[in-house]
Amino acid sequence: MNDNKVYLTDEGFLELEEELNELKNVKRPEVIKALKEARALGDLSENADYDAARAEQAQVEGRIQELEKIMENAHIIQKGSTDKVSLGTTVKIKYVDDDEIEEYRIVGSKEADPSNNKISNESPIAKAIMNAKVGEIKKVASPNGEYEVEIVAIC
Repeated sequence: MNDNKVYLTDEGFLELEEELNELKNVKRPEVIKALKEARALGDLSENADYDAARAEQAQVEGRIQELEKIMENAHIIQKGSTDKVSLGTTVKIKYVDDDEIEEYRIVGSKEADPSNNKISNESPIAKAIMNAKVGEIKKVASPNGEYEVEIVAIC
């Protein structure tokens, strides 16, 4: 079994692929051009432009390697049944204590974006509600204490 497996939705995989293409086809050539221009200025030992370009090159190449490794180990989440909460499903939950309803999409950790209601399958709330069905109430263990949520809908 591959312990490096990275779970991504189709959309998440495409976003990473776009970022990788942007880095390889736009950013990398820009950095190479900046390095050539900085070298042309002469003495590299005291050349701040050259040092900055080298640092940016290291950052770009590091991100390219990281993205390639993620994509190599990617497991695309297939949209499955909506009778229970699973990776790739969107779920509406009601916080039992205050009746507040929130909607979250359960995604892999590399794709998580809480500000856009995409939560990692490794988060406490996702762990608690995985495989739950509509109407079930689950306890969520969090650093601030335990609370309950009810599964309202699964899409």
